[in-house]
Amino acid sequence: MKVRSKKILGLVAWIIVTFAAPVAGAFFGPDEWFAGLAKPAWNPPSWLFGPVWTILYTFMAIAAWLVWKDGGFGRRRVPLALFLAQLAVNATWTPVFFGLHAPGPAFAVIVLLWIGIAATLVAFGRVHRTAAGLLVPYLAWVTFAAALNFAIWRLNP
Repeated sequence: MKVRSKKILGLVAWIIVTFAAPVAGAFFGPDEWFAGLAKPAWNPPSWLFGPVWTILYTFMAIAAWLVWKDGGFGRRRVPLALFLAQLAVNATWTPVFFGLHAPGPAFAVIVLLWIGIAATLVAFGRVHRTAAGLLVPYLAWVTFAAALNFAIWRLNP
């Protein structure tokens, strides 16, 4: 029972850590500046972002937990450090884009995020295939988000 409790507490901890990333951006969001920007025709409706990110953050937390379960930080230091690093980069995008109203620098952040996610996915894949698979939708969404960020930047010089 003790091992099971530790695993459950570990999952809860990874959920809290992972969902802390969007908290940094909660103070910034679409505002009048964003509403006035030109956007590509393929820009998704605003209501879609919340559910998509909720699912992605949940998958990310489960993925990190699966890797953590296989030896903790002592044994899985590199993949978990990569995960935390990309999570920190993830937390900076919203304040840069929406807070600073800076699509160009935000694009640089999202490219760095994409690289971090790809590195984490590879590192997770060496430990747990399911954990890596859970990051695939995240990488796909960030790829789309990067293209959208780039398009908005170029449409609004």
